[in-house]
Amino acid sequence: MMAALRRWLLAGLLVLLPLMITIWIINWIIGTLDQTLQILPSQWQPDLLLGIHIPGFGVLLALVIVLVIGAVTSNFIGRRLMGWWDSLLGRIPIVRSIYSSVKKVSDTLFSEKGNAFRKALLVQWPRPGVWTIAFLTGTPGGDVSRHLTDDYLSVYVPTTPNPTGGYFVMLKRSDCIELDMTVDEALTYVISMGVVVPGSNSAKA
Repeated sequence: MMAALRRWLLAGLLVLLPLMITIWIINWIIGTLDQTLQILPSQWQPDLLLGIHIPGFGVLLALVIVLVIGAVTSNFIGRRLMGWWDSLLGRIPIVRSIYSSVKKVSDTLFSEKGNAFRKALLVQWPRPGVWTIAFLTGTPGGDVSRHLTDDYLSVYVPTTPNPTGGYFVMLKRSDCIELDMTVDEALTYVISMGVVVPGSNSAKA
């Protein structure tokens, strides 16, 4: 009987846990974006106009703001304004360093021409004999390339289960094994800590 209860408990957790985490994340995102409503004048606040709080208005407002900015900056005048804005921020000492770095990363990640992660690789990290998933980001350039005599690759090694944190390293091409999987499959493999096997729809037994 105890074995059956334990089995039912685990089965229930496997069903409820992903659902609860998904709901929690969505609720956190909606709550965070609802803070966007604070930029509106008090007399325009939906809570005051309607008399009740309806979650999600901030999401709509944030979406409208992003779409409007995207539409404005997609034409010639908008691009000129963005060039002027970038030039202005580029003259502020501390802001210049932060803004330019973040802009380069965001342009690489989100622009249509960007290609942040090009291929999934298998590399030895953090020491020989220990293997992990990594992503090809390019090849060393600038003054760095002058000091590297062999053929090197620029590689991003993500952490698990949060791949937004990781390490940028330069490894010899001969030490990197290109994997026959997409970047999305490799990211899923990293986030799941090896539980979700690429190319299968089920968790690894």
